[in-house]
Amino acid sequence: MVLDPGHNGGNSSNPAAINKKVPAGRGQTKACNTTGTSTNAGYTEHQFTWDVSTRVRELLAAKGIQVVLTRDSDTGVGPCVDKRAAIGNQARADAVVSIHADGSNSPGAHGFHIAYSAPPLNAAQGEPAKRLATTLRDGLRSAGFATSTYIGTAGLSPRDDLGGLNLSERPAALVECGNMRNEAEAAVLSSTQGRQRYADAIAAAILAYLA
Repeated sequence: MVLDPGHNGGNSSNPAAINKKVPAGRGQTKACNTTGTSTNAGYTEHQFTWDVSTRVRELLAAKGIQVVLTRDSDTGVGPCVDKRAAIGNQARADAVVSIHADGSNSPGAHGFHIAYSAPPLNAAQGEPAKRLATTLRDGLRSAGFATSTYIGTAGLSPRDDLGGLNLSERPAALVECGNMRNEAEAAVLSSTQGRQRYADAIAAAILAYLA
């Protein structure tokens, strides 16, 4: 199992490295990585994704699942999106889950959505990735999280522009856990209790997918 905590703590101070163009699939190139977003109070996405990912890792490891993270701290730079995909491919992961939070300023925008590569570029991006995305959606919804009001349909968002998904040769999905710019949702995303709720739901969904 590969967990991909979005962004990294050193990205904002290394613009040359993270703005470098890298392959993103479908003939596209994109920036290596981005700085991510934050709540209006300054709690950053990279902090959130690292915290939730390490919580999910602990929950999965307790069930005997071998977990690889695409980065080993929250103080580094990158890795680039193509490298993140390569980590999952090289590990021959049964599933790859990328963890993020969104930053929409649209009034009232809130809720989670799950992205997956579509149309698929290989067999893993077909039924397996769609099933992974659906299982994650169902798990978060069952845990009481609302689906997005502004992206996708019923919590699912097929995408053709996300390098980490396009380049994956393993079943992969990206979880946008919520909108950090929504005041009510930001309070959950930035709280210890809220992050544990996300981690519990994501870990349970991964276990259901792997069963």
